[in-house]
Amino acid sequence: MTYDRLVCANCAAPVSEGRCPVCRANRERLQQEGEGPFAALTPAALLTLLVLLIAAVAFLATRTA
Repeated sequence: MTYDRLVCANCAAPVSEGRCPVCRANRERLQQEGEGPFAALTPAALLTLLVLLIAAVAFLATRTA
């Protein structure tokens, strides 16, 4: 989940602005969690990669059979 749309329950400001200590702590936590290899990919991009992978496996299966 991205923090650019989250609203802080403590100060009612967007978490991405980091206005209060709660916002800053959650922003830092979300940034650290989002450092994986697929963190920057959108769900549409992940779905496209999955479809391409399935197509490649199907293609290789038909070539060897």
